[in-house]
Amino acid sequence: MSKLTALHSVHEAAGAHFTDFAGWQMPLRYGSELAEHHAVRTTAGLFDLSHMGEIEVVGQEAAAALDHALVGDISAIAVANAKYTMICNEDGGILDDLIVYRLADERYMVVANASNAGVVLAALKQRAARFDAEVEDRCDDWSLIAVQGPESPAILGGLTDADLGALRYYAIQEATVAGRQVRLARTGYTGEDGFEIFCEPADAVAIWKGLSAAGAGHGLVPAGLACRDSLRLEAAMPLYGNELSAELTPYEAGLGRVVRLDKAADFVGRAALEKCSQEEVSRVRVGLRPEGRRAPRSGYAVLDPSSGAHVGAVTSGAPSPTLGHLIAMAYVDTALSATGTRLLVDVRGTRIHAEVVALPFYSRPR
Repeated sequence: MSKLTALHSVHEAAGAHFTDFAGWQMPLRYGSELAEHHAVRTTAGLFDLSHMGEIEVVGQEAAAALDHALVGDISAIAVANAKYTMICNEDGGILDDLIVYRLADERYMVVANASNAGVVLAALKQRAARFDAEVEDRCDDWSLIAVQGPESPAILGGLTDADLGALRYYAIQEATVAGRQVRLARTGYTGEDGFEIFCEPADAVAIWKGLSAAGAGHGLVPAGLACRDSLRLEAAMPLYGNELSAELTPYEAGLGRVVRLDKAADFVGRAALEKCSQEEVSRVRVGLRPEGRRAPRSGYAVLDPSSGAHVGAVTSGAPSPTLGHLIAMAYVDTALSATGTRLLVDVRGTRIHAEVVALPFYSRPR
């Protein structure tokens, strides 16, 4: 049976359509996913992300344990800051992409994707075993609420004691929101400015209702996973299971920058990733702008127009509500990955033209 978040009854009352996602009943949409998408881009959207997995690593050697377990230079993260990183296997394949928050000198919070929380927890426990550090499963201890969009600082500002102007991107602090104690981070998965609020499950309803009331005059709407997917696709943010997997390395994903081969600590997958960094990868993630009106979907074949040969596959594709045309991400042969390259995509037997374009498709105005 699917797990329910602490906000499930609130979503039901709002008329949410639900879907099973990674073992959780999650809101897919409340009404129009297109309207929810546009709200996040122009005003703000409110998301329940309580399915995400929180794991804490604590102890004198917590930093050393994470430096060994992950590809990033975790010990270099300053207290109250965060880093996007990955956990890889010995072959360099991606087990998950993560955000790691340094809460104190000897305490870190690792946030994993819902579908991989168990895998990440088990790997961290195994990799930290020889260090003076404890790996704690905190997945059930937190609810996670996100407010995303250009109006999010104005909406949150009247409900929190935090100085939002001083809270930088990828930073976290203890704060109150709607009178409840939370961990407040400035980050998100939409390409917009926004905040993620880690709170006790018992406080989630009060915080959600407080944000909803504060946002009533700012165009805030509840938003589901459907628009979250179209938002992250426009921003070219990878989704595990689509753009990331254990069969792909960070270098193929175009995310080699997260691998810190210059850090002093040895880490799992280092030898394989060092070799990968020195060789041209055979395939790489690219953006595509397909022609026509039928969006390519995950798994659709990408073809060389000159020969008809199979040269890759789409990982995510959809009409872009913001840009008004089709967009897709795909892995293609490196020789055909340059911006401007013309390719074909097999859309259920019909070959449509697509051009390789730079990522991201959309960047918010600065």
